[in-house]
Amino acid sequence: MNRFEANLLSRLRHRGDALGNRRVVVACSGGGDSTALLALLVALRGSLGIELSMAHADHQLRAESHDDSHFVRELARHFDLDVAEARLDVIAHADRQHLGLETAARDLRWAWLRREALSSGADLIATGHTLEDHTETIFLRLSRGGGAGSLTPLPARQHHRWSPLIECRREELRDYLRAEGLPWREDASNLVGFTPRNRWRALLPALRAEAPALDQHLWETHLQVRELSDLRDRSVEVWRGVRWNLDEAAGGRLLLRSEAWREDELRWVLEAAFRHLSWPREAGLLRDLSGWVVPHLAGHGRAHRFGHWALEPRHDEPFLWCLHPSSLGPASLAG
Repeated sequence: MNRFEANLLSRLRHRGDALGNRRVVVACSGGGDSTALLALLVALRGSLGIELSMAHADHQLRAESHDDSHFVRELARHFDLDVAEARLDVIAHADRQHLGLETAARDLRWAWLRREALSSGADLIATGHTLEDHTETIFLRLSRGGGAGSLTPLPARQHHRWSPLIECRREELRDYLRAEGLPWREDASNLVGFTPRNRWRALLPALRAEAPALDQHLWETHLQVRELSDLRDRSVEVWRGVRWNLDEAAGGRLLLRSEAWREDELRWVLEAAFRHLSWPREAGLLRDLSGWVVPHLAGHGRAHRFGHWALEPRHDEPFLWCLHPSSLGPASLAG
């Protein structure tokens, strides 16, 4: 085990990623990040107590994608691992669902990876996300109004996704591959500004020149905000069934107890409930809604409208209000 591998193992253990008796599917595109991920997990699998297999998705968006697939198969032979492959019709999916190519590719890839993990008995899907990916995602989400949640976009573990390299830099991963004599494939489309991520990627070097520790500082901010959000989420869950609840009949509604609420408390509840109901969660919207709703929750009265939102008293239960998009119709229908 060389120094870089030993340092990564120490970081994984400190972070709580020491898994033990898990089967992991390694998502491998053949690029530098995922090739380094594969090589490092092979080197550390005994220490981590994991079994590995590989998965490669051909998005059929570049003429070179066939060569990428061949390269990944060679990697699988080199490391003596099984590899599952899929050819995904991203363009057709994007057209059908009216999605951008980046979103369509991610949706199809993750749907297939989850199916592959399930069929192979794997607990986790390992991805090659790096510290730079984390920074890019922060700026992407902030630019779209994601609020505080933008600062915790790529935790090391999230459901089935595991990103062991999330605190590693891209260049140090390539240095590792060079030292190990391992080749990788470069995707030239990463440098073309046809996706928002690629455009942010081109802007960030100037910010790093001004603030060389930008990525590390954002990761530390991520950890601090995540601790605070975990505390907030625990409070919101304790309140569920007492101060708020969900009525998921007829499209879904948020039920709020008639009492004195603070605006920040209500925003926490809105964030949790809207995430569950797949409603929009832009920070500005949640702030406007909480400011509008709070004055009405201290008493009884008639229904109110705010843009596309409705707040109505529940006729079947006193001291309870129902918040929902006005397109869902009167709350009394759910009673």
